[in-house]
Amino acid sequence: MSEEDIHLDLRGVKCPFNFVKTKLKLEGMAPGQVLKVVLDPGEPIKNVPRSAQEEGHEILSISERPDGLFDLRLKKASA
Repeated sequence: MSEEDIHLDLRGVKCPFNFVKTKLKLEGMAPGQVLKVVLDPGEPIKNVPRSAQEEGHEILSISERPDGLFDLRLKKASA
């Protein structure tokens, strides 16, 4: 697995604001860069990956952490 270029911790951030923050962070990144997002269980981990994929970004991995949170790794879509 490649290293992440940017980290975004969104624990405690409610839907839809967690995707809005993810989208804004991705907009500031270069195509192909990798973003690691920390998300809460429930709606955030269901909605953010789906919405990012709908926008053309690639989901590299989703993994549950021992603390119950999730790490989502996204690769920014090409221009």
